[in-house]
Amino acid sequence: MSERGRDDQELDLLNAFWIKTAPRRGRNVSLTERMEPHAVRRVGQDSPLAVTFAGGATGGWRVDRVEQVRGEGLDRVPRLAVVEGSGAPIPSGARWVLQGVTSNERYATEQEREALLAVQEPLGRPSATRAALIPIKKSVNWWALAQDERRAIFEERSHHIGTGLGYVPAIARRLHHSRDLGQPFDFLTWFEYALTAADAFEELVGRLRATEEWAYVEREVDVRLIREPSTAILRSPSG
Repeated sequence: MSERGRDDQELDLLNAFWIKTAPRRGRNVSLTERMEPHAVRRVGQDSPLAVTFAGGATGGWRVDRVEQVRGEGLDRVPRLAVVEGSGAPIPSGARWVLQGVTSNERYATEQEREALLAVQEPLGRPSATRAALIPIKKSVNWWALAQDERRAIFEERSHHIGTGLGYVPAIARRLHHSRDLGQPFDFLTWFEYALTAADAFEELVGRLRATEEWAYVEREVDVRLIREPSTAILRSPSG
């Protein structure tokens, strides 16, 4: 399939996800319903996955801090629920809800993708008791660039993928695309790591924020989390 065909297919999926989940927002559903342990999913998975991050009074992750890095922030909340699947109900009473869909690594070459697959650990490792949700919105100037220009800034000059590879497998990551959903952010990046890797994670985000690519970021929030013993995600019956 051509690159344009893949993009059209992904856009159809994103639109279907948005329409399907819209009527379910705000439904009063207990987080104990249809709970399962965190799914084991590797970077580069073939099947797109709809994911919702709901900040509020309930959820399997305790919020340690919410940092306004650039632009408008998010309300401080005590808990975060991670909801997987387009048919999964969203916890009622959430102060904010962010939604995205996993996709292919759009700026990665096949060689870089294979390198990530070879070393990336899955989410949900018992030792990974720390997490970060980092929503990012890039400027109109970024999206006005051609794909090859964005790629040149992303990797050839900012070394985004190469830098990240130096911190795996200690830090697991999953990227969610939100821009085509009409969401307030373009990307939602989810990281999981052990307490022993906390300093390495701080170093990683510090290095990325110092790159040319980050000059195009107009809004960024950094939500740090601690996994409780009962951590689980809410998934739709179909996944």
